[in-house]
Amino acid sequence: MSNATITFADEASIRTITLNRPERRNAMTSEMQQELIAAMEGAAADRCRVVVLRGSGEAFCSGLDLQALHQQGGKSATDHQGDAERIARLFRTLYELPMPTIAAVHGPAMAGGAGLAILCDFTLAVPAAKFGFPEVRIGFVPALVSVFLALQIGDKRTRDILLTGRHFDTAEAYRLGIVNEIVPPDALMERVHSLAQTLAANSPESLAATKRLIAAQHKAWIDSSIALAMEASARARETEDFREGLGAYLEKRKPVWSQ
Repeated sequence: MSNATITFADEASIRTITLNRPERRNAMTSEMQQELIAAMEGAAADRCRVVVLRGSGEAFCSGLDLQALHQQGGKSATDHQGDAERIARLFRTLYELPMPTIAAVHGPAMAGGAGLAILCDFTLAVPAAKFGFPEVRIGFVPALVSVFLALQIGDKRTRDILLTGRHFDTAEAYRLGIVNEIVPPDALMERVHSLAQTLAANSPESLAATKRLIAAQHKAWIDSSIALAMEASARARETEDFREGLGAYLEKRKPVWSQ
């Protein structure tokens, strides 16, 4: 497979997918989202035992590439709906992969990037990593990620994180339950590989069946919540606050909201 924004490598039955836009802190474009979906579906088709997700350079993933989004100005409502559907497919593909997934978070994981990290079955992070969902700071709505965050940490804590848009460290992420282990930087990948090998030694049919069972218990709620989230995400991109927030972010100034 030819990829422009990611790479992947196989070691025995473990596939490592690396976000590979270090010059943009691995910010996601539509192209990266499509390549990630294809890489994960390929891992399932190839019957890999474990998938590891990591980032190149200093960051794990800084979320959507806002500069690229700004340069695509003039999108229609249909375009915005398509963007929301693609992100929903990305998150759901990761959540529903039949094999265990591990996120190796060595640096900042923000917005949709934090979504990728916490949607993995196991999230291992170094002490200095940062997390956050700062969408409200730029007039956007953290719609799709809210579905899975609320499932993991509950309503009250989700409101705290999403409504403040604040950043938080690995220690807090661990207390919230969205990071499984805090690992020293020089031991992160060694620990990831050790965990992957432990998982790969288990019955692949049992692992897949267990993941299907867990996902099925929440399916009806996730289905309806994702539908609402896609609508909210697409609608938010058409607002004056989003245009102002995006412009202010790129111009490095404080936004002036419409109300």
